[in-house]
Amino acid sequence: MRRSNRSAYVRLGTVLVLAALAAAVTVAAMATPVPQERQPTAAEAGATLKKHVMRLLAEVSNEPFHITDPSGKDILCGGGEVRRTFAASAVDHSGQRDARTLNIQMVAAVNEFADYHFTNSEGPDFNMSSDSTKTSLHLNSVGERRYSVRGKTFCLSPS
Repeated sequence: MRRSNRSAYVRLGTVLVLAALAAAVTVAAMATPVPQERQPTAAEAGATLKKHVMRLLAEVSNEPFHITDPSGKDILCGGGEVRRTFAASAVDHSGQRDARTLNIQMVAAVNEFADYHFTNSEGPDFNMSSDSTKTSLHLNSVGERRYSVRGKTFCLSPS
């Protein structure tokens, strides 16, 4: 066998071994389960929700806010999952803004510190949701120049 043929066979053998290794690695990677991102518990998401609502109202109003739903308790969803709620409101003493403008101001404020997206923004109310924190907000500023935010967590494991 000539030297050039032997080196061609060696190169071919090396390529085949590398191809087999690459195929084995690909199969192993596909068989390995992808770790799923840990879901927050309802209590953890509820704490985040409370923090978001209170920060939102502090950002849009210099007035103290009033907690209208302190929650802190699990609400059954079914399937062993629960949710938490939290709500608060504050007064707009500027007198310069209508209800929709107040809601737009709240949307701008919440987008400064959290990643909520619109789920419904028709009419004077806005609904927003955050997949990363597993929470949703309902912004309502209808009547009496009042900011109102109600929130709830998604249905999650209690612990």
